[in-house]
Amino acid sequence: MTLDPVQLTADLIRCPSVTPEEGGALVLIGRRLAEAGFHCVRVDRNGTPNLFARWGDRAAPRTLGFNGHTDVVPVGDPGDWTKDPFGGEISDGILWGRGATDMKSGVAAFVAAACDYVAGREPGDTAIVIALTGDEEGDATDGTVALLDWMADQGEKMSDCLVGEPTCPENFGDMIKIGRRGSLTAHFTARGVQGHAAYPHLAKNPVPVLARLMAELSAHSLDQGTRHFDPSTLAVTTFDTGNPATNVIPAQCRATVNIRFNDAHTGDGLSNWLRSRAAALSAQTGIEIGLRVSISGESFLTPPGRFVEIVSHAVETVTGRRPMLSTSGGTSDARFIRSHCLVVEFGLVGKTMHKVDEHVPVAQITALRDVYLCLIGDYFS
Repeated sequence: MTLDPVQLTADLIRCPSVTPEEGGALVLIGRRLAEAGFHCVRVDRNGTPNLFARWGDRAAPRTLGFNGHTDVVPVGDPGDWTKDPFGGEISDGILWGRGATDMKSGVAAFVAAACDYVAGREPGDTAIVIALTGDEEGDATDGTVALLDWMADQGEKMSDCLVGEPTCPENFGDMIKIGRRGSLTAHFTARGVQGHAAYPHLAKNPVPVLARLMAELSAHSLDQGTRHFDPSTLAVTTFDTGNPATNVIPAQCRATVNIRFNDAHTGDGLSNWLRSRAAALSAQTGIEIGLRVSISGESFLTPPGRFVEIVSHAVETVTGRRPMLSTSGGTSDARFIRSHCLVVEFGLVGKTMHKVDEHVPVAQITALRDVYLCLIGDYFS
């Protein structure tokens, strides 16, 4: 069975699958994969739509996985778009619509490549798994995580996995992701004693204390980077008292810090460091400083080796570019897969993702299908 990845992308764009709505996208993909001979199972959890598909035996010693998502971010004001965000319109070699880059094109490309590869073949000792979620752009608690939980319960596995997120900053083929930084958000609350601004000695002002802590954290160098990662970063993202009065010392204020960290750290280690800095300043000043930390993902690295080389070779074969091995950018669902198997990310140029008038050249979608098809062939050869 041969699928046109451009037409499939356009059809997916016409499915209004804004998180958490399924919008018909997974139904469409499931139908196409079933027609190609994949065994498909919906793995929905807590209202989140997910799809698992396998070609070949679950006991196969070599199972190549593909992971992606069909949910998209909201379009914003539709009046700001020059094209219908859910029209899937093709004009002058460009496909327009929400999800054109992130990442309905990636899903369409690896689904089309997998269907092309399995046509007329017997799986033998090989298998292909396609794991799709509708929850990557949302809370991500019942998406790929639910799929991996279900796979563990069912004895399903992937030997290696390719995530089809956009990875190229400038030109198609210039970068693959072999890891991602970890991410945590720390919420600080400093509590003092409210009072009149004319009598500061009768109050305990938490504002300068928390401001001092934020300044100290911002000035601290977490590390100098590691072999495959840039230096970790810490950014103060909010600072607020919620105080509308100019003559009142507030009883409390809040601040938020986001840390993107490399493999020199763990989320727990950084959390303990933040708590120790807050506790030390609290002991000096008498201002209570509370802390709540949310870790959205640990850093991970897929070391250069056979799988990374197979992906790199497929990219170079199709594009003529040797891709840079990178760990830059934010988080992706690869952060969950890394505990299951080796994972690498490769996809389109991501310049228009999440933007008004999101679009992609149709030739790039076809080339991405060709990369994935080459990858499958090399992986099983």
